Amino acid sequence: MNKADLISAVAAEAGLSKVDAKKAVEAFVSTVTKALKEGDKVSLIGFGTFSVAERSARTGINPSTKATITIPAKKVTKFKPGAKLADAIK
Repeated sequence: MNKADLISAVAAEAGLSKVDAKKAVEAFVSTVTKALKEGDKVSLIGFGTFSVAERSARTGINPSTKATITIPAKKVTKFKPGAKLADAIK
């Protein structure tokens, strides 16, 4: 499912126009993004939790040259599904 499919599904499920559903989906994505940038977790009970984790710097190997390289530290986004979501997809 891509963004357009999600907007159509939200519109059908909530009885909204596609324009209103698009605004709602974009507002959700924007709000979650802002919260994660600020270092907050976003928990949706039953659905899951979005969070940011730090990955430390590490050494790796360039597969084409076999040379050792340093992979820099970075922040990554994580999602942990909630119990209801995990049970629904079993």
